[in-house]
Amino acid sequence: MIVIFETDNFTVETLAQKPHVDRNDGGHILIIPKKPVEDLTKLNSSLAKELTKLVMVAGEAMKEVLNQHGVDIGVINYQENGNWSVFAPHGPHLHVHLYGRAISAKTQKYGEALYFPKPETGFYDKNKPLTQEDISGIKKEIERLLQTEKYKSF
Repeated sequence: MIVIFETDNFTVETLAQKPHVDRNDGGHILIIPKKPVEDLTKLNSSLAKELTKLVMVAGEAMKEVLNQHGVDIGVINYQENGNWSVFAPHGPHLHVHLYGRAISAKTQKYGEALYFPKPETGFYDKNKPLTQEDISGIKKEIERLLQTEKYKSF
């Protein structure tokens, strides 16, 4: 994992390898609480508000920056998944995935449901992660957006 941005309570990260969605198909970002929590219902209102704000600002930054970098993002899919870890010793844990949906996507086609087989199938092995330029741009855009009236008063 590569940390893009963090607050006292959450990290905005991307996978260094094998993202669920290839960069050219739209990319993949996660928002993860620093203190593990089972699901959204276990957050207090302050943390829930902070998470919502981060999801919004990260999605806006992801779409803006990747479009500037030649990935034609039409929309972002926001998903809270915990399915794969339900039988793990630690159990399910809250994390929100942001999946960019590129209009020109080759594998995760725009306008169709995303497909997520288990990692051991090898489906994600050739997926390209976000570039360092993407990551730096997204971080700067998150920082800029947080200073706008929309997010300062959130």
